[in-house]
Order: sequence, then C-alpha cells, then structure tokens
Amino acid sequence: MSKNQLSRRATLKAASAAAATALMVRGTGNVAQAAAPEASAITPELIHAARKEGRIVFYSAMDLPVAEKLGKAFEARFSGIAVRVERSGSERVFQRIAQEMESGIHAADVVNSADAAHFIVWKRNGWLAPCLPEEVAQHFPAQYYEPDGLWITSRVWLSSLGYNTNLVRGEDAPKSFADLLDPKWMGKMVKAHPAYSGTIMTATFAIVRELGWDYLEKLARQKVMQVQSSTDPPKKLALGERAVMADGNDYNLIQLKESGAPVEVVYPAEGTPLVTGPSGVFKSAPNPNAARLFQNWLHSREAQQLVVDFARQHSVHRQVQEKPGARKLGEINLWKDDPAGVEKASEEIKSHYAQIFKV
Repeated sequence: MSKNQLSRRATLKAASAAAATALMVRGTGNVAQAAAPEASAITPELIHAARKEGRIVFYSAMDLPVAEKLGKAFEARFSGIAVRVERSGSERVFQRIAQEMESGIHAADVVNSADAAHFIVWKRNGWLAPCLPEEVAQHFPAQYYEPDGLWITSRVWLSSLGYNTNLVRGEDAPKSFADLLDPKWMGKMVKAHPAYSGTIMTATFAIVRELGWDYLEKLARQKVMQVQSSTDPPKKLALGERAVMADGNDYNLIQLKESGAPVEVVYPAEGTPLVTGPSGVFKSAPNPNAARLFQNWLHSREAQQLVVDFARQHSVHRQVQEKPGARKLGEINLWKDDPAGVEKASEEIKSHYAQIFKV
C-alpha cells in the first residue's frame, strides 16, 4: 500500500467518524444508529458497471436549463451513460414519487428537491439508499449531508425580493418585507405558490415563523399576481408584467440581470429565507450503479463549480470558488431553513395559504 493510499484511507475514515458524531448531535443521540457508510470514490469498476446500465433517470426540481446542463456535463464526462431529466416543481415531484411507489413503479434513480423536508419523509419510508461520496466526506460541512449518506445538499440559494429597474427607481424600491405592504405596490407584485414550489414552501414557512400569518394576510390584500414555480416571478419581472417580486429565487434574477434584463435583487432587511436543495439515490433505482456514479459526480468539485458558475447558486463544497463579484452568503442576513419544521407544517401552509390568497 502506498503512502498516498494510506493517507487517503485515513482521511476518509476520519470523515466517516465525524459524520457519525454529527448524527448523534443532530439526530436522536442513539450511537447505534450513527454508523455511517464508508465514503466511496469514483472507481473504474463503478464506471464500468454504470456504462453497462447505460442510463440514469434524474427527477429534479432544478431549473430545467440547470438540470440539463449538469446532465450533459455528466454525459460528456462518462460517455455511454445517458441522463434523462424529469423536471417539475418540488411538490409535484414529491406527489409523483409517492404515487409511483404506491403503484410499484420504480422509474427514478436520483432525486433532487428544493424542499429538504421531502427527504425526511423518504428516509422514514425507507426509500433512500446510502451513498456517501468521498468529496462530500472530505469537503462538505457535516450539517449539509445526512451522515448515513441518504441525502446531500447539492445547491444553496435564497428566496429574495426584486424589482424591474424600468418600472421602479432604486431609491423607491422596497427594501424589506414590511415595504411590500405599502399601498403603492397594490396590483404591481408577483409571487409563487408553496403548493407547487419547494423554494416557496421553505420561504413561506420562514416568513410565518418570523413575521406570522398576519403578515401574509395583509400581503394578500395587495392583489398579488400568483404564479407556480419560484422561477416564474423573475421572468414576470423581466418582462415588465409586474414591477416588484414578493418572492421567488435570487439566482434567476442574477442570471437575467447578467443577460441584460432590467431587474435587480433585493435581500430584505428583516432577513432572507435560505433554501437548500438536497439529492438522494433511491433504494429501488433501476440503474443503481449509474445512480451512485451520478450522485458521486454531482457533488464533486467539477459539478459543484458548474452549480456556481452556470446556475448562479451557492455550493458548500469547500474547494469551489465563488464567481467574482458574487454576493457571499455571509454578507446577507439569512433566515435559516428548518426541514423538520416544514415537514410538520406543510399541509397547514398549503391550506392556509390557499385560503388567504384565494387560490
């Protein structure tokens, strides 16, 4: 055994031990449940087995261009393995998987959601398979992956405010959630729906936690245009169909601004909801080797740099470089996500939201 091999094995062993300790702290405290799988590398044997399967089916809530970009990059990196992207809003993906599992249909290999609470349910149901890539064990902070490898945070972004710079002057733009209640914005705002979008489910939970349902009831009286996905408000803003974005995602606004659209991002003074998008491998994956290869590659430095450079989102991989000029998470007042809280409150959020916004 070479010195490099010994060093690598020691590093991975230490990372697995740290993951087990993190589970004891964050989870039940039961050491017997804290055993983490050995971190795995991309090996020639895994690549060969994946190529024999020849495909992967990726259920994803990522913006379609982002998911397809990652899929094409994977195909270029590992020739002979095709990636089929099945994209929808997180809540629709969640419903589809539940229906397929109930019917005995096992179509998905890997899933990505913008609602981290979904992975709590899938873990409880026993639907996820352990897969802990070595780069995750080495370079991801422990809070961003399940120590047993059932899910890994693939991307991080924010649910921000925004405005159209042709319709609103910078000095007049809303700077906070409270500003959105000003009568001058009545009929001029757009926002997305938590029953479709995982981003908006997470953001709505955070808003209710921090500001209360009373705030959203007041906002609903502002005659807000309601759309589905968190990707829709930035597009409505860029087209000039609405002047102000009451929620959505910041990365689409950043992409649009960089392409020359008249939009600007606003991180509200009270705090901005942080959203994490995990990915996991299904135990029933029809292409298990290709699924593990994809999950491993998706959280490599190569793929995570694509998430930053192309998708304009954030990565928690310590070796990934932020794009020059990008706003760092540490510079923004963030409202932390709470997947367990979202999982418990999701049905109430959907029903109460529908009542007050009349949708």
